[in-house]
Amino acid sequence: MRYTLLLLLAFCLGACAKKPMQLQTGIWRAVLEIQGQQLPFNFEVSTNAAGSQVVTIHNAAERLVLDEVSFQGDSVNIVLHVFDAYLRGVVKGDSLLGWFNLNYNPTYKLPFKAKVGQNFRFVQPATNSVTKNFTGKYAVQFYNEKDTAHAIALFEQTGSTATGSFLTPTGDYRYLEGSVINDTLHLSTFDGNHVYLFEVTKPNDSTLLGGHWLGKSRFRTWAGKKNENAKLPDVALTYLKEGYDKIEFSFPDLNGNAVTLNDDRYKNKVVILQMMGSWCPNCMDETKFLSPWYDANKNRGVEIIGLAYERKPDFAYASERVKKMKEKFGVNYEYLIAGVSDNAKAAETLPMLNKVAGFPTTIFIGKDGKVKHIHTGFDGPGTGIYHEQFKERFNTIVNDLLNEKQ
Repeated sequence: MRYTLLLLLAFCLGACAKKPMQLQTGIWRAVLEIQGQQLPFNFEVSTNAAGSQVVTIHNAAERLVLDEVSFQGDSVNIVLHVFDAYLRGVVKGDSLLGWFNLNYNPTYKLPFKAKVGQNFRFVQPATNSVTKNFTGKYAVQFYNEKDTAHAIALFEQTGSTATGSFLTPTGDYRYLEGSVINDTLHLSTFDGNHVYLFEVTKPNDSTLLGGHWLGKSRFRTWAGKKNENAKLPDVALTYLKEGYDKIEFSFPDLNGNAVTLNDDRYKNKVVILQMMGSWCPNCMDETKFLSPWYDANKNRGVEIIGLAYERKPDFAYASERVKKMKEKFGVNYEYLIAGVSDNAKAAETLPMLNKVAGFPTTIFIGKDGKVKHIHTGFDGPGTGIYHEQFKERFNTIVNDLLNEKQ
């Protein structure tokens, strides 16, 4: 009798034990609340071979894999890739309610909600009739209180669904995705750092008028003219001040050891300086390109040094952020902690530069130690043909420098 009771008790305890909290697998639709607007994005929840849950954010063709998903009680915490940010929310069956947070800025919080089983972004395609097509290339001007900024818009529309990106002199807006609703184009992206929402109208066949919401508080208007020959201004944003032909610095590596361009590893070689930050999505795209490129070309007499400008001046914080990025992308070139992410303060660390206009900035140094070329920004894979053209120019510059005689 006692044995039977023990078996019944064990069965009851096993049956009544609370199962570990998990998100329902499948496609989810999430909505961030920004400035009174709703910014939608999609993610997919799956389970890997180890039994852990993985969240994959979808932005057009991009798949951003988030493999740091943890649960505590009825809450889930999703670390946003290499960024010092996370989504945290309460799981309620097929729904999730919570906040997008930046660890390095505790005051930056945006509410979000998500629901499983919704594979559309703005609206279901079948519920929407479309009479205008936004496909094309447009010369764009963004307007704000201080100045006007030039850009190129690239849109591709099929039915009521659309994708696109913007090219600017300091980088691109990566992967935008959305819908045409009542002849208004709506686009969004959320990659763990960029929080962008666009609304676009087309008053005639060649003109676009739009609004751009950026994160918690920024907003600007813009206008575009259809122009298949549109180009960005051909002006060097960052260059050497008069009287300089070389870059000099001494920055600590991730272990705190000082590194300079005079070290044996870099003498008589072509050196590429990647001014970047682990917080920067365009820098993430550039690193995805540079990491395998370096592995394939390092025996040709070329080196890359990543100069990291992080969100906090604390060395321990900065080095841990960069170590994580280095590990995520399998980077085998060296990273140094150079400063903080403010453009003006970054320029102070390299006083031979006129300014730092943005991240990433790439500096090409010849075998003679002299600066040969400086490029601001990165045309990422979300820009299509522009990304391919960037890679071609990059390889041409490096090949020319390798062929230079000292």
